[in-house]
Amino acid sequence: MNRSNVDKIKSFESPPKLVNIFSDSEIKMIQELYKQLPERVFNQKQNVRKKMWVQKYNEELDKIYINKLKEVLGDFKMDNLKDEKDNDFYGIIHESFSPLKLHVDSGFGKEDIIYKQAITPLSDYGETVIFKNKWYGKSTTFTIDEEDLKFKPGLGQNDRSNKHLGNKDFDKDMYNKYLTHIDYNNLKGLEIQYVYKWKVGETLIIDRTHIHSSSSNIKDKKLGLTTFTKK
Repeated sequence: MNRSNVDKIKSFESPPKLVNIFSDSEIKMIQELYKQLPERVFNQKQNVRKKMWVQKYNEELDKIYINKLKEVLGDFKMDNLKDEKDNDFYGIIHESFSPLKLHVDSGFGKEDIIYKQAITPLSDYGETVIFKNKWYGKSTTFTIDEEDLKFKPGLGQNDRSNKHLGNKDFDKDMYNKYLTHIDYNNLKGLEIQYVYKWKVGETLIIDRTHIHSSSSNIKDKKLGLTTFTKK
């Protein structure tokens, strides 16, 4: 996909930022919401369970969440999936039992001006690896596996690509420390910008064009909320 508005997207980009916008009680409300929400996806290949933040399960929390995000992001529109009544989901709460691999959450709309994603840990242990490298195509999973590259995505599914690759060998020490769940050769040309070590109560704000992955370091599972926005 050749995305329109790339210059506009770049004009809104900024370095990764950590913010503390939710109180302990608000984090507990989000954790409780997760228990109440219906399961939408259990991806056995990725070993991750996903629930969409459906509006009106807790209307007070709906308002708190949107208002707190606006304090940090200014004006934005949601760019998550929608329910059958065309209402925005407020995010995806994901319970991961294995580390996610190399991908970008850059959306699917050619004309969209993609903006920020917010990652809010709901469990204490986890790590997210943010790379300096960016991607302006649609949401993509990066792979050098020839069979995986033949995958034809359906609606709302990530493309597959190896066009992220560069010439410089990836830092071997960083690989051994954080990324052993990924084929080393699939990281050629990439460079880490930031490793976020999860802490409940914080929210990480990054550009949606950042290539990223989970760290290979995981204890049993991790639980987090991710919200995607656009202008």
